Amino acid sequence: MGTKFAFFPEQASSFASSVDNFYFFMVALSVFFSVAIFLTLVFFSIKFRRKSATEVPAPFHGGMALELTWTVIPFILVMVMFFWSARLYFTIVTPPAEAVEMWVTGKQWMWKIQHLAGNREINELHVPVGKAVRLTMTSEDVLHDFYIPAFRTKMDVLPGRYTQLWFKATKPGKYHLFCAEYCGNQHSGMIGSVYVMEPQDYEAWLAGAAGQGTLVERGEKLFAELACNNCHRPDGTGRGPNLEGVFAKAVQLESGQKVTADENYIRESILNPQAKVVAGYQGIMPTFQGLVTEDQLVQLIEYIKSLKGGPATGTQSAPSADGV
Repeated sequence: MGTKFAFFPEQASSFASSVDNFYFFMVALSVFFSVAIFLTLVFFSIKFRRKSATEVPAPFHGGMALELTWTVIPFILVMVMFFWSARLYFTIVTPPAEAVEMWVTGKQWMWKIQHLAGNREINELHVPVGKAVRLTMTSEDVLHDFYIPAFRTKMDVLPGRYTQLWFKATKPGKYHLFCAEYCGNQHSGMIGSVYVMEPQDYEAWLAGAAGQGTLVERGEKLFAELACNNCHRPDGTGRGPNLEGVFAKAVQLESGQKVTADENYIRESILNPQAKVVAGYQGIMPTFQGLVTEDQLVQLIEYIKSLKGGPATGTQSAPSADGV
């Protein structure tokens, strides 16, 4: 009692108002034409009702002006909806280059978050206000959906691959986090909270994980423990390609195909190394499926991303399904 009831969640992201404006436009347009069609139907039903059993209506052959009117007006409205929605879509799916990166893993029935600084959270996500945040997400089991109503953003979280979502929070506070895809009998309990903090408070919160090691540091340690450095040598003399500077570069495969070495490619190279073998190398790398966890995959990927080196050229600087 005493709390203010809201028909819509608070607008708390940089594109929340744009999403709402487009939604209200679509609703208003639907209501307008629904009412107009209904009233027109009633009007003509009364005006042109049959007044006697023998009455025959006069023939009507239409008119060019009327035909053009109900062709041009819907076309213009459809084009407005198309370009407006396309612009909004590309805004929502294109994160800024300077976005703060975080990793999310969905699991029945919880959200696990890892920050690059090493902080780990369960069913909680701390982010700075006024800064773009990019989440790279995957699932350990079934299909989930990461949904923050106040930010007007959601994205499916899929097992076996990475999807991405970004937002820029505009108001400090605590916001709801839901799974928006039915994922089992405890789906309704897969909830959490997003804490939007002032930048200085966020930095202080990050500092609380000091001593645990960043994702890159953990990945470097794991890379050595798994003996990956025996084959992937910086000088390119190993049985696997040099991984320095390979992230986000084009990779030439044995099949002649070229692919981009993004997060999904590196993940596949670790878990299914025979899927895409780099040109000039043999498919001899063993799979690490079942040997590394989702959290460890994230650490290895971040370590490989940190290996700047020189630009990837030829087969010597490309990563392989032969090898991460």
